Amino acid sequence: MSDPNPDLVCSNLTKAFDDFVAVDQVSFEVPQGSFFSILGPSGCGKTTLLRMIAGFQAPTSGDLRIKGKSMIGVPPNKRPVSMVFQHLALFPTMNIGDNVGFGLRQRGVGKSEIRERVERVLERVGLPGVAERRIGQISGGQRQRVAIARCMVLEPDVLLLDEPLGALDLKLREHMKVELKSLQAAFNTTFVYITHDQSEALVMSDNIAVMNRGRFSQIGTPHEVYHAPSTAFVAGFVGEANRIDGRITAQNGGALTFTTDSGAEMKIDAPASGLRTGDRAQAFLRPEAIEMVSTGEGLNVSGGVVENVLFNGANSSATIKDQTGTILTVALPQTGPFATLRKGDAVFTRWDPSRARCYPVTEG
Repeated sequence: MSDPNPDLVCSNLTKAFDDFVAVDQVSFEVPQGSFFSILGPSGCGKTTLLRMIAGFQAPTSGDLRIKGKSMIGVPPNKRPVSMVFQHLALFPTMNIGDNVGFGLRQRGVGKSEIRERVERVLERVGLPGVAERRIGQISGGQRQRVAIARCMVLEPDVLLLDEPLGALDLKLREHMKVELKSLQAAFNTTFVYITHDQSEALVMSDNIAVMNRGRFSQIGTPHEVYHAPSTAFVAGFVGEANRIDGRITAQNGGALTFTTDSGAEMKIDAPASGLRTGDRAQAFLRPEAIEMVSTGEGLNVSGGVVENVLFNGANSSATIKDQTGTILTVALPQTGPFATLRKGDAVFTRWDPSRARCYPVTEG
């Protein structure tokens, strides 16, 4: 059920730079108090879209509403939004309290009220009693929370975040994913988050918009985007997937026979794909959807040889080449006879026809 009063509504929003269309008729709604991520590769238009929401760039056409009010022509400082940048833009010569209270001073708020609001918001982000410390005296994760506190002290309707974890090391980035989601829930403020990192979007978001070439390819929950991608681009961009080129060689209702370019035959359940016999197609299969078995009998079972084993703890995988030359990446189990595979081992793989996705090649 959609929110009858969403915080943010974009309708056919377009931004063109001469002959190049960076954002192409994008429409979406963000419910109040939700975490909405815009996920896409570099150059897809996501930062341009965020800058239009913030007011730093004017759209070529379309409308943008926050709390039901059109923001077209409204300058950035008059919009009920705040923005966290990738490099945070904190002032190193100011202490933490002055950094957080900077926007309030710009608005002419009195000193005593600034002090109270700064102390209150620092406590809410888990940094009580640090107002007098310098930016250089705190960790990278704490700086992230200071940047969010500086925005949230202004009580925005929408907080915009432009890849704020991009400059952090891997371990801190993983920690801050949980921190950001917790802070968003604590403030109950609408977050619009820009990222090219699929794991960030999957972990934190209530809904994800996958963007490609200026348009949204799909909007859905993390579960929907991962398990039911609507296009070949989404299937290949979100999560790991084996992409296999081939042709539809038979059809029985929604059951397709997909023959790979290397000659392997696969059965795929794709009732709504629109594919017909003879069509060129791409099949996508998640590594975790493939299991290794001890027998060569059954549907979608093929024999092969382990080409490589990549150990990564709980996410270890193996690449397996079957007798036709098709190569699949398969998630390794943590226990059992297949947990210790080595290069050169002979194995059988199997997967359920419902676990694959199939698309016309034109969608890729």
